[in-house]
Amino acid sequence: MIQFNVQKKLDAPGGEMLLDLQGEFPQGQLITIFGESGAGKTSLLRIFAGLLMPETGKIIVNQQTWFDNRKGINLSPQKRKIGFVFQDYALFPNMTVQKNIEFAAKNRQNKKEITDLFDLFNLGELLNKKPETLSGGQKQRVALARAIASKPEILMLDEPLSALDHVMRSKLQDYILTVHKKYNLTTFLVSHDVGEIFKMADKVIVLDNGKITNQGTPSEVFSNKHISGKFQFTGEIIRIEKEDVIYVVTVLIGNSMVKVVSEEKEIHQFSIGDKVLVASKAFNPIIQKIQSK
Repeated sequence: MIQFNVQKKLDAPGGEMLLDLQGEFPQGQLITIFGESGAGKTSLLRIFAGLLMPETGKIIVNQQTWFDNRKGINLSPQKRKIGFVFQDYALFPNMTVQKNIEFAAKNRQNKKEITDLFDLFNLGELLNKKPETLSGGQKQRVALARAIASKPEILMLDEPLSALDHVMRSKLQDYILTVHKKYNLTTFLVSHDVGEIFKMADKVIVLDNGKITNQGTPSEVFSNKHISGKFQFTGEIIRIEKEDVIYVVTVLIGNSMVKVVSEEKEIHQFSIGDKVLVASKAFNPIIQKIQSK
């Protein structure tokens, strides 16, 4: 269980902003943090990691106090069991891929566990290469493997996929989900991509001007109403066609297209390019527009 109640004054584009956040999350969830630039998303991760010190409040993780200003407790980042993946990957440029990962392990993993990481992230052919020779997707895999090598209890990802193309982004989303489940992590992911959030998150917290303004499942936060079903996918409308008295909406989901029937009374809310949720209820696919805010 993660419990926090922290306050910190920050310099924001619009002037001073008070970061005032409180929450409680069960262990093992994948939680996405959503909000506009400057809302406090990265600052929240840095506070958890011990890279930014709150002025007041407390952080308790699995009954261990990480921070409590009244008791004078502020654990160093090295004692917080956190794996952090930054937007710029932050790999050591003078080290090979193998050395980057082994340095992070610092004897916390045995040789077989490290070899398993190489296999999990398909790094075998990259082990002797330096970061400057790698593509963005390869650097991201190395950064994720290095974060896991330290055996964290919490994995923190600060928009790690924002600069990648759609295909690589989708593959790395799958890597993250695999790692999250395999190592039973609690994962915090900063993301602006609503489709990514629907695919990955157990819970979403929405930040605005340093406050949590909404939280819940992706459907609860981004949809007009909660939808349950055997499957849920997000995609983009690429075609709307009228056939007699109904409309057929074609939705691009990954590299596949799905056609969903919509009635005339519903079609006015949809436009080509809209991000939508496609779900099933009683074997009948339904479509619903995603609200970005």
